[in-house]
Amino acid sequence: MKFLSNGDPPRRRRRLEAEVDGEGRLVLPAEFAREMGLEPGARVPMTDEPDALRLYRPLTHLAKVYVEPTSRCNLGCRTCMRHAWDEPAGDMDDATFERVLRGLAQVDPTPTLFLGGFGEPLSHPAIVDMVAAGRAVGAPVELITNGTLLDEATSRRLVDAGLSRLWVSLDGARPESYEDVRLGAELAQVLENLRRFRQIDPPGGRPALGIAFVAMRRNIADLPALVDLVEELEGSRLMVSNLVPHTEAMVEDILYQRSLADPTLFAPFRQRLELPLMDVDSDTGPALMAALRREPNVTVAGRDVADGGNHCPFIERGSLTVAWDGSVSPCLPLSHSYTAYLNRFRREWRRHVVGTLAERPLLEIWRDPEYLAFRERVSRFDFSPCVSCGACHLAETNEDDCFGSGTPSCGGCPWARGVVQCP
Repeated sequence: MKFLSNGDPPRRRRRLEAEVDGEGRLVLPAEFAREMGLEPGARVPMTDEPDALRLYRPLTHLAKVYVEPTSRCNLGCRTCMRHAWDEPAGDMDDATFERVLRGLAQVDPTPTLFLGGFGEPLSHPAIVDMVAAGRAVGAPVELITNGTLLDEATSRRLVDAGLSRLWVSLDGARPESYEDVRLGAELAQVLENLRRFRQIDPPGGRPALGIAFVAMRRNIADLPALVDLVEELEGSRLMVSNLVPHTEAMVEDILYQRSLADPTLFAPFRQRLELPLMDVDSDTGPALMAALRREPNVTVAGRDVADGGNHCPFIERGSLTVAWDGSVSPCLPLSHSYTAYLNRFRREWRRHVVGTLAERPLLEIWRDPEYLAFRERVSRFDFSPCVSCGACHLAETNEDDCFGSGTPSCGGCPWARGVVQCP
């Protein structure tokens, strides 16, 4: 087994200790409270579990800002949502990005700056300057790329600019499977670019490396080889997501048709299957799969495999999204309008904008009472289960649902059900 040498060890649960004061209040460690934005007066969402109490980041704490440097891309991947929208492409200008930086600088601790959206960030002519400027205001900076433009000069400039983590989209470990998805790219060239990037070892340490893999029927067999490839590259994270089909032809490639059943609707009527840690091999694998097909509630080593879904990862991580034109949305999926297929039904996703940087500062938009109320509603997730149903005309868009939730309705969001993941 290789041990990571890039200064990014596997994330382990920290064993923290809170103190109960004389009035029965929990006093949390100061550094942890600062990291989580637990300021005096903050309201902290909590859920109770059988043997624990889970605290969530306050909805008032901004911890991560997704910035889309460009909506242009040098590839024409068959999975891309840009095949399903009718929007002009563009690059973020200097003035807009400067407004982002001013907003970051006003938050303590400084939020993570994530450079990526629905274009190729390395297509932006000032992308390295964006990384350096983000680091200059104290932000950890992450960037996602398809890797095709990661030549030697760009790699060295990104490392010298202080990039914290590089994410690379690899939708296959074999040329035939990768190039079947990433139209216009060659796997051999991307891997050569990555290996060269990993050889750069500045005095301050190398950026961490993460790989993002979109799983579908045509490439899922590559996953074991991809795990080996990440180890070879000394990567620290491999994030597997499911496909969001934007064309009817791609619907047959999804891997979660049965998984869309809403566990919160039927969980009380299902048995609980409590598994220990065990090897998965030729003996245990078929038996485990046969048991899981009964769709019980499953725990492994005392932890729920699924916590019921219906929670927004973007809200929980304290994030917002700034599109290339300076419009601010609550999450990546709501930053553009596009077509997607849900349970084989065509669904129109309407863009939802909560403000624009040309009109208001970033922090003012984040603190807007109406936007905060929206985050509170999403954290409760009182939307109809469109992901599991999708059968009525209201599921044809995200503009309303049968609960009368209004715009946007998040009940049809595969991100909220844990089906789709973003770094």
